[in-house]
Amino acid sequence: MFMIRPDQLLRETERGLWCEPGGFFIDPMRPAERALVTHGHADHARAGHERVLATPETLAIMAARYGEAFTPNPASIDYGERLKIGEVEVSFHPAGHVLGSAQIRLDWKGLVIGVSGDYKRRRDPTCAEFEVFPADVYVTEATFALPVFRHPDDRDEIAKLLKSVRQNPDRAHLVGAYALGKAQRVICLLREAGYEAPIYIHGAMEQLCALYEEHGVALGPLEKATVKDASGAKQDFAGQIVIAPPSSFQTAWARRFPDPVICFASGWMQVRARARQRGVELPLILSDHADWDELTQTITDVNPDEVWITHGRDDALARWAELEGYKARPLSLAGYEDEDD
Repeated sequence: MFMIRPDQLLRETERGLWCEPGGFFIDPMRPAERALVTHGHADHARAGHERVLATPETLAIMAARYGEAFTPNPASIDYGERLKIGEVEVSFHPAGHVLGSAQIRLDWKGLVIGVSGDYKRRRDPTCAEFEVFPADVYVTEATFALPVFRHPDDRDEIAKLLKSVRQNPDRAHLVGAYALGKAQRVICLLREAGYEAPIYIHGAMEQLCALYEEHGVALGPLEKATVKDASGAKQDFAGQIVIAPPSSFQTAWARRFPDPVICFASGWMQVRARARQRGVELPLILSDHADWDELTQTITDVNPDEVWITHGRDDALARWAELEGYKARPLSLAGYEDEDD
């Protein structure tokens, strides 16, 4: 039993999760006086806050996306560093989601609440591995919180892509991947699988790929996917891999490729209807979110007294948690999207 109520430390509001004794929001959805930001995806990291505390990598991502003036008062915190904000001791711990992503640990009067942000448990060569820490209350995402979602081995999905490239030497492979995190992960996995050729990227990905390399993530030779090469000759990218944001597939940019193999790297590709709806020929089940087994394993590992569940399929995870003896509470937080996972 708690001597103090958890909602005295952290509670949901229309703007996001609010910590009264610390005087800050976590991933607020509207401009706030002080924001603690878990990671750089736009549904969690918004511009306009007066003060922002985040990992150095997340601050760099926010500056790249919104401009250097995204906040008048940026402050960085390293993984494991402890900082007192108001009455609350705060620390950031790796979430394994994307570069710089963090879980946030709050400690107030002996009550510990962990806020996961978005996370995954499997290895990712582009970011620090998820770290388990004990908490009295654990606030978890639930993007893929249904037992049907069990993601396959990343290496098997990349092997499918490379096999298709070998079998279709006359066709370009257009891989839809979210510009922050997923694109860089796909590139690194291709390199680990032995693919050494230049990988072509959409212009919208150049800045973030450069940022990843600046933070020590080696991506190998990358080239911009332009219609003409340096000599002015038209390119058709036959036999090449081209990575682009999924939104670009509906633009004139994508129509320059003759008869491409349309691929999409997302956890949602496990749902065949979604793949068909998007016209995907080669679905690649690669997610930056925890699947059902990872979500339930994390709750077991953290072993909290209470589980609070944010965006996603909260009903199924809440039911599982209750059957396992945890007090479970879905939160009514709007504004967090799947971002094409």
